[in-house]
Amino acid sequence: MKSVFSMVFLGIVLLAGACKKDDDNQAVIDKALIEQYLLDNNIDAQEHESGLYYIITTEGFGASPTINDDVRVSYRGYFLDGTVFDQTAAGQTVEFPLANLIKGWQIGLPLLKEGGRGTFFLPSELGYGDRPPSGIPANAVLIFDIDLVDVN
Repeated sequence: MKSVFSMVFLGIVLLAGACKKDDDNQAVIDKALIEQYLLDNNIDAQEHESGLYYIITTEGFGASPTINDDVRVSYRGYFLDGTVFDQTAAGQTVEFPLANLIKGWQIGLPLLKEGGRGTFFLPSELGYGDRPPSGIPANAVLIFDIDLVDVN
């Protein structure tokens, strides 16, 4: 019985290690894709410790959101090839609880203040990873242009 338990435990450890390795590989791939995009487009972005790259176009003047805040934004989300997958209508905004948004927004939006604008380059693990919603490929690097209109 002890031998069966040891084999099952070893299998779980190996499987967990393999999954972590895949995550590490995807992170390396995403980083290379983002850096190549930035180079090809002559974009100077800062790298956050999370792996998010960002440009603060307009710093803003008000409060920076925390994870417990609601944020009102206008935004455009697109892939590295420029294909837009989601956006607010021209002149419109939408409000979300920051805690309900993807990790890249939870990290990126607090870098802005109310009235601020930024562009965020998200590795897939900070977006939708390998389980995206319809219309977004698995492990897609995402770019968001975001105007932070209000923090509540």
